Amino acid sequence: MSFFKRLTSRFTRPTTNSGRRIYTVTVQCNRCGEIISAPVDLRNDLSLDDDGDEASKNYICRKVLMGRQRCFQQIEVTLHFDPDRRLIAKEAAGGKFVEPQA
Repeated sequence: MSFFKRLTSRFTRPTTNSGRRIYTVTVQCNRCGEIISAPVDLRNDLSLDDDGDEASKNYICRKVLMGRQRCFQQIEVTLHFDPDRRLIAKEAAGGKFVEPQA
């Protein structure tokens, strides 16, 4: 193993599904039909949900998305996560959720 590979292996973590950090939101605009994708950083973008009881520490994330074409429709996305940061509910105003394009 070369010196640089050993050096970088000390500072990088192996990527695993349990250590997943990014959730990708993909929506389609109701007005123009453009498909918009945005990342949600599961460690930095989430806030504690104050609506739940104190025993459950659920998280919430709100994002406002806008496409790159001529349509300036804003799509407000609200995502709800459990204490393990797994998605449990999602809502979109101004658009609808679609499966990400491969």
